This record gives sequence, C-alpha cells and structure tokens, in this order.
Amino acid sequence: MTMIGIIDYGMGNLYSVSKALERLDYPYIISGDPNELKQARGLILPGVGSFKDAMHILRETGLSDFIRTAADSGTPLLGICLGMQLLFEESEENGLTAGLKLLRGRVVRIPEAGANGERYKVPHMGWNRLKFHHASPLLDHVEEGHVYFVHSYYVVTDDSKAVLASSTYNVEVPAVVGKENIFGTQFHPEKSGEVGMKILQNYVAIVEGKGNG
Repeated sequence: MTMIGIIDYGMGNLYSVSKALERLDYPYIISGDPNELKQARGLILPGVGSFKDAMHILRETGLSDFIRTAADSGTPLLGICLGMQLLFEESEENGLTAGLKLLRGRVVRIPEAGANGERYKVPHMGWNRLKFHHASPLLDHVEEGHVYFVHSYYVVTDDSKAVLASSTYNVEVPAVVGKENIFGTQFHPEKSGEVGMKILQNYVAIVEGKGNG
C-alpha cells in the first residue's frame, strides 16, 4: 500500500503531522524502525527541540544512515522545523554538531539585535509572511500567505537556488528549501492553515509522482 512514513525518533510533533495527513485522507505509518519505514513511498522528518540531541538519537538508532540512503535513492523527504535544519551540514546549537548533510548550509542562532539597534525576541514565534524565490512542485498554487513559526535558529546557506521561499525576522530566514527530492519547511505547515495544508497536499502529490517539475 502506498503511504508516507513519519519518522519517530522521540523529538517530533507526530500528532499534528499525522492529523494533517488524515485530513488529506492519505495513509501513513509512524515508526522509528528503518525496516518498516522502507515500505513508505515518502518520508517526513518532524522535529522539536535540540539539534545536537536529535542527531545523537538519529545516529544511535541508525535512522541517520537510513534517511541518507533513502534520500540518495530518490525517496521524497520533507523535513519540518528542526527536521528541516537536520537536513543541513551542521548546527552551532549547543556546540558544533554535524547534520545529515543532504543540503549545503549551517544552522545558526537568530540575532536578537537588529542593524539599527532594535531588539527581536528569540525564539521567533508566531505568524510570518512567505516570500517566494523559485518555482517548485512543493509551492504549486500556494499563495505568499502567512505561516506559523517557532524557532530560535535558522539556516545560512550559499546555495541560493535551494531557498524556495523565505520570511524576514531581523534576518532573512529560509522558510522553504528544496533540491531534487529533498524538501524542508522551517515553519509548521500542519499548523499554518490553508497555506500549510496546500504545501502538504503538494508534498503528497510529489510522493505520488504527480507533482510538476
């Protein structure tokens, strides 16, 4: 049976992601077992918490190798919030930690001081507007609306083509990233109303091989 595998490593918002897939009437499994997840046509890597802790768990359970192998084989992969950050090379959170290295870039803390001395609360929490930069099947028929963020760190990358959309919060925050079969959202699409649900619907279409591009 065609389904999406939600990767359970103890640090993901599994309930809201699974409920969103239920609203889309798309079958899924929640599992931390690579052998079970191999049956899925697409994978979602959610995440809430510390980059260092998450990578430690992914390495210890063998999920990091599984995710890299699946991505290299062409399996569509969607990282959400911390899950998106884990796709990149490294993070400075709680000391420098290597990531999954599927995309080029480093995760750094959002600066609290603006260029003109203004102060920004960190974590960045709440609704912020998307600005699109590149076309992608993940963004088909998606409006540049507001989406819901909760994060203290953001991605810095020199691969501008991988930044599909951004939001501004003191700095330009990559909000949607994508390269070939690998995608990520810094915000929570499952908590972002119609805009977020359309992005998830597009991801389902990509998994089904129906996405454009």
